[in-house]
Amino acid sequence: MSEPSTLGGLARELRAQIGDTIDVGRQAAWYLVRGRWDWPAIFAQAHEIGVRSVFFVIVCLGFLGAIINLQAGFQATRIIGDASLIGQQAMPLVVRLLGPTLTGMMVATRVGTGIAAEIGSMVVTEQVDALRMNRAPPAEYLVKPRLVACMVMVPALTTIGITAAFFAGMLVAAVGFGTNPGTYADFDVVVGLDLIEGMVKAAAYGVAIPIIAATAGLRARGGSEGVGEATTQAVVAASLAVIVLDFLISGAVFFLR
Repeated sequence: MSEPSTLGGLARELRAQIGDTIDVGRQAAWYLVRGRWDWPAIFAQAHEIGVRSVFFVIVCLGFLGAIINLQAGFQATRIIGDASLIGQQAMPLVVRLLGPTLTGMMVATRVGTGIAAEIGSMVVTEQVDALRMNRAPPAEYLVKPRLVACMVMVPALTTIGITAAFFAGMLVAAVGFGTNPGTYADFDVVVGLDLIEGMVKAAAYGVAIPIIAATAGLRARGGSEGVGEATTQAVVAASLAVIVLDFLISGAVFFLR
């Protein structure tokens, strides 16, 4: 008899979490239109979210580009004996799928945990209650600056990451397989819809991650244990959102091709 109760409790918790996320997103959208713009807070969050993630994204996406081209070169050499077209094989996949999605996953893990931990700590120390008592909505003062910063910085990080993957892949192709850099950099196979798909995904991740992470932080209860649980929930939920959005946007673009 305990299993249905446990499953029922998990279902209720999931519904409550989704409902709270939708509510926080609705409030944040309202204050994007009607609220004041705290530019110092937005710039501070842009630095924390974007600038401090640049090295992490460059290293991870650079190795991703190297690995993809290394494997593509091996397969091309084994099957057709020619690795000159590995750039055309790999770059569309990096631009529309791996670049934005892996950047989103890295932002979800690094930035999502920070947002949830910071806001969760403010909740358990009653700072958020103090904001409410002073008629300062948490969605405007805590969520909005992080949302605006993510909306700008995630697409920027995606562009930087794709660039790093491109140059790392070019280096591997040239050194490992003798591919001419000019041939590798032939972007005829990367169509406009690939670029649009990649940037739409990056923008969607930039909206979903801060809202989900902020909601997890606002739901924190108790002391440090509650903050740790909120951080875990933020990482899991934000990462899952990235994967689901990737699937939905990829499916929509597939039917437009």
